[in-house]
Amino acid sequence: MQADLNLLTVLDALLEEGSVMGAAERLHLSSPAVSRTLGRIRKVTGDDILVRTGHTMTPTPYALGIAEEVHRLVRQANAVLAPSRELDLAELDRTFTVQCHDALASSVVPALIGRIAEQAPGVRLRVLAEHSADTDDLRHGRVDLELGGGTPELPEFRSETLGTDPLAVVMRSGHPCTELDLRAYATYPHVLVSRRGRLSAPIDELLAAEGLRRRVIATVATVHSAVQIAAASDALVTTTTVLCRPLIEAFGLVTLPLPAESPEAPINCNWHQRYDSDLAHAWLRDQVRTTVRQVLGG
Repeated sequence: MQADLNLLTVLDALLEEGSVMGAAERLHLSSPAVSRTLGRIRKVTGDDILVRTGHTMTPTPYALGIAEEVHRLVRQANAVLAPSRELDLAELDRTFTVQCHDALASSVVPALIGRIAEQAPGVRLRVLAEHSADTDDLRHGRVDLELGGGTPELPEFRSETLGTDPLAVVMRSGHPCTELDLRAYATYPHVLVSRRGRLSAPIDELLAAEGLRRRVIATVATVHSAVQIAAASDALVTTTTVLCRPLIEAFGLVTLPLPAESPEAPINCNWHQRYDSDLAHAWLRDQVRTTVRQVLGG
């Protein structure tokens, strides 16, 4: 048997109002419609539910026994079908997982954690490093947000560009290169940052158009590793300016402008569409958006 949950709503109204007319007024239905539904309820349960006693109707012992449970079920169904659109941050108890590269983790995550702790002390943030290959973590809910330069291609994902960060060339203090043009840029050794281990980047196409080719001595997965190499050698690292600032300053490195016109690196926030209407997730996205823009503006 397939239960008609509409019967529960009418039954709840009948038991609370004690009459067909009262239930009809409460549900904005006609009395004949409620009376017909009462007939169906009687047929399904095998009980009269309400019986006439003079000018009133009296619930049967069975009806009295199920009244509280019926009311609870109707409340639960309403809560499922009409969820609360208010978010109580003081009571929010949730763990969010954010995946990003180490430059974002160094520049954005500390401020983000501070914002979250101030507004929602019951929220925990789990920060994961990027994988070397694409995964289904975002699709299957193992990751709530991805932050980085990429954007998902499938329509089930959402993406928002939170800002852009200009590129610069990073080198050790006291590096022999004090002025940088394309030829000088190509002369020195380079360390690339690539989670996939790539040995080239868009700048190499520009160099090739000028008849130049740089010497890549290593590719590493994190900015931290790249600047660590640069701090101990004459290698150059081409990376973002603002997001990498904490790591650049931590190693005492200096920057020079990239000697070529290049689009700024986007900072994208990606998530699965299942979270579009999730109030807590929307709040998290807003905290990330605000924090990234503050970092870039600072």
